[in-house]
Amino acid sequence: MRNAVSFLWILVATGAGAAPQKAVLSGEIATRQWTLAEIDPALPADWSHAKFLVVEWRSSTSQRFELGLVSDEGHVSKRIHPFANVWTRASIPLRFFRQGLGDAGELSATVNQPRGSYWINIEAGGHAPVKTVRAISVTMRYPAHAATVEIRRVSLSETDPGDAILDGGNPLVDDFGQYIHGGWPDKVKSLPELERAWRAEERMLVPKGLPQGCRYGGQTPKARATGFFRVEKIAERWWFVDPDGCRFWSAGVNGTGEEPPRTQIVGRDKLFASIPTAAQIQLPGVEPEPLRDPVSFYVANQLKRFGSGWRGPNSALTSRRMRAWGLNTAYGTSLERRVAYVYPLAGWQRIEGAIMGMPDVYSEAFARRVDTDVARELGPRRDDPWMIGYFIGNEPPWPAREGELVDLVLNGPATELQRRFKAGLAAGDSPAARKALVHAAFTQYLQVVNAAVKRHDPHHLNLGIRFGGTPPDDVIALARGFDVYSMNKYRWTPPKEFIDRVYAIQKLPILIGEFHAGVPERGMAPGLVQVLNQQERGVAYSYYVENAAAHPAIVGTHWYQWIDQPVTGRRDGENYNIGWIDVTDRPYPELVAAAKASHAKLDAIHAGRLAPTTRRPRASEFGTPENSIYLGIPAIQ
Repeated sequence: MRNAVSFLWILVATGAGAAPQKAVLSGEIATRQWTLAEIDPALPADWSHAKFLVVEWRSSTSQRFELGLVSDEGHVSKRIHPFANVWTRASIPLRFFRQGLGDAGELSATVNQPRGSYWINIEAGGHAPVKTVRAISVTMRYPAHAATVEIRRVSLSETDPGDAILDGGNPLVDDFGQYIHGGWPDKVKSLPELERAWRAEERMLVPKGLPQGCRYGGQTPKARATGFFRVEKIAERWWFVDPDGCRFWSAGVNGTGEEPPRTQIVGRDKLFASIPTAAQIQLPGVEPEPLRDPVSFYVANQLKRFGSGWRGPNSALTSRRMRAWGLNTAYGTSLERRVAYVYPLAGWQRIEGAIMGMPDVYSEAFARRVDTDVARELGPRRDDPWMIGYFIGNEPPWPAREGELVDLVLNGPATELQRRFKAGLAAGDSPAARKALVHAAFTQYLQVVNAAVKRHDPHHLNLGIRFGGTPPDDVIALARGFDVYSMNKYRWTPPKEFIDRVYAIQKLPILIGEFHAGVPERGMAPGLVQVLNQQERGVAYSYYVENAAAHPAIVGTHWYQWIDQPVTGRRDGENYNIGWIDVTDRPYPELVAAAKASHAKLDAIHAGRLAPTTRRPRASEFGTPENSIYLGIPAIQ
């Protein structure tokens, strides 16, 4: 870590009408702590009956900060993601500080909590009873640029006073879905301007500078053709091999074949200058109604571009963009013009009664449900040569939390899983016994699912579960029956030591199912890995992908995600600036240019003929940490 602290940030609770306290943030890792007496002498030390901490703030940036509570029971903190340049009333449930993570089925739903005027990530910073509070602390890690924060009014409440945008800050979002209270060089001002940009891009969509490869997006026929994707070790390096026998290193992106991201409107209509209606897709004279809630401003812009039949032209344009930019793997579908793709399965993880994504795996109903879901989803695709393979799960949140999972199952409704857990603990309850029970259940889960997918689809690759975080070695060892081991890994690069350890345990090729880098601008948060600006986002892509390709076990990297998240957040609040495409359907040219240059080299890098780039991205004006964990990404990542 470089210079530990370099910043000024003053937090004060003031009475009505008092001038807000203004802070200037700069430096690397910035933190400050205040006693309650310094904040507001009227604040009580006993918070045992309080359910909400109510704070009014205004930040000049959408970058996250950590709000900490110092109590006799411990120091805990949670990550706040603010809207920029507006006064906000944040009613923060104290249960986020007091309780564990809960039983959502995936990591993102477990750690992200949507709110009306901000959103909060509750994973890091621990939890404690928070009854006798002595001080409040605030930390911001690597502010991208010098920032200001003003804070006024800090209070406690037993009831929820509600979140709100204050002092004329509404609306937040303009007619195109862009953030109103901020500017950037290519911000759309009018539809004619946007239409000119769309036409200009279409004229430039040619795969210039990319090597001419095989029809599925791979390079160099080097192996036998089987008619479907497979994996093979060639000269001590793992590769995908496409149906024609070409080596294929998977440069992919998530979200291309899914519904565009949507944001909640109901209860938040004041946040929007206008709410998209279905007028464009209805007959003349029919009263327009709002598009269904949640609403996608991206879809609204597609209706302006292509009309009511926008899906086909949009899919074709996505295919053209991917081909032109050197991306060879889509997610969820192969698009209008064929692109190789991976397919997510896991409907059975979301069935009623699943706890932390763990269904009642010993029940006959579970086996029937898996068989039904797999037959429905893989049946139409079993003979499709464009499908690389399928994932059978995503980011289970229970690894290293086995004891919590057992508690939730024991305290839940009667199930066969509960009966097995009770029987297993009858001879003695211990952390080791609980871990063994959960691991046995996970093994059962894999046996049922793996058998079903191979029964219904013997042709395609089982890409396994996209594990999030850093699972313990014993969990990694349990993940059997796959053709590829997949993980989501948000770092500057895939951490070599961890990759090597996974490979030593699994002996399988490794696919990175998610990574990204974002910028705190345009009203959006920076994502799990932050960089300074859009130029550095391109640098981050090249650094990650090229260094991943240099590892002999890694067969691909998939960026998360294709389109920026909505300014006002998706279902769990996330509003990351992580797209290749913005809400107005325009690409980020800096990311595209860097990616094209890297994609032209990936075959040579993975074959060992060319070294990867050593140019690391900049995180802020004040430096770049050695490890992206300092940027405030969840510890579990």
